[in-house]
Amino acid sequence: MEERNNIVTMKGNPVTLLGKELKPGDNAPDAELLKNDLSVVKLSSYKGKVCIISSVPSLDTPVCDMETRRFNTEAGRLSDNVSILTISTDLPFAQKRWCGAAGVDKLTTLSDHRTVEFGQAYGVLIKDMRLLARAVFVVDPQGVVQYVQIVREIGEEPDYNSVIDAVKKLV
Repeated sequence: MEERNNIVTMKGNPVTLLGKELKPGDNAPDAELLKNDLSVVKLSSYKGKVCIISSVPSLDTPVCDMETRRFNTEAGRLSDNVSILTISTDLPFAQKRWCGAAGVDKLTTLSDHRTVEFGQAYGVLIKDMRLLARAVFVVDPQGVVQYVQIVREIGEEPDYNSVIDAVKKLV
């Protein structure tokens, strides 16, 4: 497995990411994830829509909470041809609990806890922590990555305006 260093920090300390770097123009890798009801879903099942894929370390942390709530708000403003997925290694039960408590109902939370297949395929798995780095990918309806934002410091939010601008170019 490819290891990448000096891309992301946690509290100022560099962490190692596992997996290949994805770039705009790459085909979006497929991965099996768990829905909140424990059913399996493949990322390829979202083909045909523009997808915002938000990778977060854990919904139960303040920045991930703010980010996911913000994308939930944005979901209400975007076209029905846009799906927003928030992926973490949190257990599906924890994701379901968090969504209920936060009133998040316009995006889909998916769990990569079982195999970390997504984290490895998208190059955002933090070695030694089994958490995902904070990143946002925009994938077009044909399944091609059109935008990538790896957030340098895990404790910071992504640039939402750049993500939304990338999506608006596709719808």
